[in-house]
Amino acid sequence: MQDPSTLRGASTNTRKAMRIVAIACIVGASACNRASATQSGTPAPGNGAAARTPGVTTPATTSPVTANASVRAADTIPTGTAAQAETLLVDVQALDRTIAVDMRYRNANNFTGAPLPGYQGNHALMRREAAQALARVQASLRSQGLGLKVWDAYRPVRATLAMVAWTVRVHRENLVIDGYIADRSKHNLGVAIDLTLVRLVTRQELDMGTPHDEFSSAAHTANATGAVTANRAILVQAMAAQKFANYDQEWWHFSFDVANPMRFDTIVR
Repeated sequence: MQDPSTLRGASTNTRKAMRIVAIACIVGASACNRASATQSGTPAPGNGAAARTPGVTTPATTSPVTANASVRAADTIPTGTAAQAETLLVDVQALDRTIAVDMRYRNANNFTGAPLPGYQGNHALMRREAAQALARVQASLRSQGLGLKVWDAYRPVRATLAMVAWTVRVHRENLVIDGYIADRSKHNLGVAIDLTLVRLVTRQELDMGTPHDEFSSAAHTANATGAVTANRAILVQAMAAQKFANYDQEWWHFSFDVANPMRFDTIVR
């Protein structure tokens, strides 16, 4: 309870506030805490704010987790070293220079509106087995006057973490949960790739119905009509012939199985 002597010399408003606290303390400790909190401007426990223990940091909000196991890399996959990445990952253009590459996350031309960490150069890296299969896809399309254009391939772990953090900042965690952005991406393993079809001579992109990273049902591979259906079918069939599996929610996303997968965080230079 407040000492009456402390009221002397205080302003009228201050004296009124202090009397309220004193009365509240007579009523009970709980009311006293709430009244004192109101007077000090600090939320009290049980009054719309969590109790804070000095020296203890409140845990951050749990990051969203992708529910669809077909697009999410398993938690048990080990993390490789930089030396292993240097050995296992290869530049797809080293196998076929006619494959077009426009790595979207190296600059602001992506859904976050900013470059993502871990991308410095315009190079599409993949596990050697996957890159070799991709070169075979490119060769198979040549007779139709078509080729591949890569938007993303191997993705450093730090870039995936930045994507997930972006969804939290903009309150779009549903994009992770629904499988449009995987919290543990197969791109980190160097076995997933985002790409489209282009005219081999002009490099003009074919009409695939949506741009890259369209987060809606319009991007679902089967959700198309007319020429878009035909173009998506050409891409899916050419990729499937070389053992690439399409993710049915994103017409541009394919993955390739390799033995002993590893996730990497090596910078794309």
